[in-house]
Amino acid sequence: MQAIITTDRKCHTESISLAKAVAEQLSIKYAERCKYSVPVLMEKHEAEVVLVAHPGELRLHTAAGELFFHPNMSQLRLKNLRQGDKDHMTEAMGLTEGMSVLDCTLGFGADAIVASFGVGEKGQVTGLEVSPYIAAVTGYGLQHFVPGNYPLFAAMRRIRVVNADYLDFLRQQPTGSFDVVYFDPMFRKPLTASSSISPLRGVADHRALSLAAVAEAKRVARRRVVMKEASGSGEFERLGFDIVTGGKYSKVHYGILPADR
Repeated sequence: MQAIITTDRKCHTESISLAKAVAEQLSIKYAERCKYSVPVLMEKHEAEVVLVAHPGELRLHTAAGELFFHPNMSQLRLKNLRQGDKDHMTEAMGLTEGMSVLDCTLGFGADAIVASFGVGEKGQVTGLEVSPYIAAVTGYGLQHFVPGNYPLFAAMRRIRVVNADYLDFLRQQPTGSFDVVYFDPMFRKPLTASSSISPLRGVADHRALSLAAVAEAKRVARRRVVMKEASGSGEFERLGFDIVTGGKYSKVHYGILPADR
């Protein structure tokens, strides 16, 4: 996938420095903005993806639209957890203070943020993202976005982002190296046709979760493997997730597999 990086229209010094650093990190071309619009730059450089550096932020543009990092629903979920409410994902993971979580499908990090809050300051969350462009946007956002409260800020900053294919990464890990291994693959049947999600579909990993990946996850996990999927999905049965939990009226459920211990 051909990609370039440029700056915001005002070409702030901070934006130029960030753009050049990311260009080197990802081995992609730095293109001067020169007042060009993003669509014009895409055509000019024959790029399918354009990263745009703003002061304190990276944004990702595709032909379908713009993507950027924001804590989104993780803010509300953390607020609910702090008030003593339940969260179906953290319950499925069985999270407690000090645990380690491997999120194999980081995306824009909402689930990883909630998991990071769940394991606390002594815990560890590692997020894998196969797309180098999403990994760059999310990794930068987690370290630079300034939310309105400290628990969310701290949960974001504790997450380690790795640009890697999850099966390759799992195969390289020692047995029992994480307490929980988590998957949230692209749903086989999308729950929404929302235009806000369309830009993600062009750069996201659309592969179905494989039996090989599940087997490696069971080896790497000390406690359990958890998968998020649409309610009633046949993926749980196909992959051997016998325990399925979640809200009675929820559109998503969580499958649980015990680790190979």
